[in-house]
Amino acid sequence: MSHVLVAPDKFKGSLSAPEVAAHVAAGLRRAQPSIDVREVPVADGGDGTLDAALAAGFTRVAVTASGPTGEPVATAYARRGDTAVVELADVSGLSRLPGGRLAPLVATSYGTGEVIRAALDDGCRTIVLGLGGSACTDGGAGLAQALGVRLLDADGRDLPPGGAALAELATVDVSDLHPAVAGADVVVASDVDNPLLGEHGAAAVYGPQKGADAEQVAQLDAALARWNEVLARDAGVDAATATLPGAGAAGGVGFAALAVLGATLRPGIEYLLDLVGFHQHLAGASLVVTGEGSLDEQTLRGKAPAGVAAAAREAGAPVVAIAGQCLLPREALRAAGFVAAYALIDIEPDPRRCVAEAGPLLERLAEHRLAAIIDTGTYQEDRK
Repeated sequence: MSHVLVAPDKFKGSLSAPEVAAHVAAGLRRAQPSIDVREVPVADGGDGTLDAALAAGFTRVAVTASGPTGEPVATAYARRGDTAVVELADVSGLSRLPGGRLAPLVATSYGTGEVIRAALDDGCRTIVLGLGGSACTDGGAGLAQALGVRLLDADGRDLPPGGAALAELATVDVSDLHPAVAGADVVVASDVDNPLLGEHGAAAVYGPQKGADAEQVAQLDAALARWNEVLARDAGVDAATATLPGAGAAGGVGFAALAVLGATLRPGIEYLLDLVGFHQHLAGASLVVTGEGSLDEQTLRGKAPAGVAAAAREAGAPVVAIAGQCLLPREALRAAGFVAAYALIDIEPDPRRCVAEAGPLLERLAEHRLAAIIDTGTYQEDRK
């Protein structure tokens, strides 16, 4: 029998991806109790990656690690067999900044390295590192330090945390790098294709989002260049690694993953769809439902709903999108593979209620609009 596959990303600020899937499924089942609905929450490597892995059957392993400004945070990685999924956003992300206070010069990826170290110590040998939503622009220097790399100034002292401190980097010592790194398969799941340095680099493009003004962006870019230069000289890393697409991901954590951990870079949504078993559930689906909080131009640049739509279209399954709001015109939706899009704002004009009551509104939307699609096979929507 055919089935409906519900594979959304999170509604940021309202619901996790598993919660979105559960509410949509509940609405569909209320309308048609016998319907076969399969819930496969997804993510693209950013925040929500951990939730998607756990929903797919991975086991949560709790870890206490350093947040972006050093305060301990309760985080975790997801494990299945010897594979660990590490979400940078859950430990070194903007959401982990105390009081939401931005710290562009001193925020660190050290805690992400601590989570990777915990997974390696526990016997994991495939590390999937989801990048996105970082608070730091440290080129992954903190991550490297947490895994045993020493970054020293001219007086032989260890550098303090943060990207700005890299301007004082004189020596990189990789002799104490965690021994399990050499035998580990590290995969970076990210759709960011920025290099580490320059006008399209980590500091210039993403620094302002993390609180850096123009002067600080220039300061951070120069410090990251120093990090690349000394690492190449002292550790034999190819300096051209900094120019690779994805080296600038997560404030340059992509660079450290490539240069220090020997990681391979995979498109985030494509890799994670494989990881959560999406394609197995896609086979035979009569309808696929995906979405996120806001469908906009960013959605079309490798975000989870676009990846789901591309995979479903290739399999010949129609895809509808759900969202809090949809800012894309019908032509753009069609070009991306969506046959229709439905937004909470279409049935509840108050944006605050759309956020606060996203769950019940999703159930209502699923019960009255998505279920009608299954009954009639037609797609009626409220946008031009």
